[in-house]
Amino acid sequence: MSAAASFAVTVAAPDTLAVSGSFTFATAAAALAACRKHLQSGNATLDLAGVSEADSAGLAVLLALAGDARRRGGALRIVNASESLRALALLAEVDRLLGLA
Repeated sequence: MSAAASFAVTVAAPDTLAVSGSFTFATAAAALAACRKHLQSGNATLDLAGVSEADSAGLAVLLALAGDARRRGGALRIVNASESLRALALLAEVDRLLGLA
């Protein structure tokens, strides 16, 4: 784990967040808090094109955000997920929960 691990989220459009940096154990708590701060409506999009690395903690953040969206009566749309994140979701058998199937 790098001491320089960083995470950033920017509002790319209404109800769309662009995520960049490390989406790992080192940044998971901050990532979850930052995303929740901006994702208040039922339907939202999370663009992962800028994510440089992700692990199971990052996957857990995605699951939590998807659950938040469902509780608000909507859905979280995840776009530009890396092949490694897709493979991790498939291995954990949560790919369909995240719409990554």
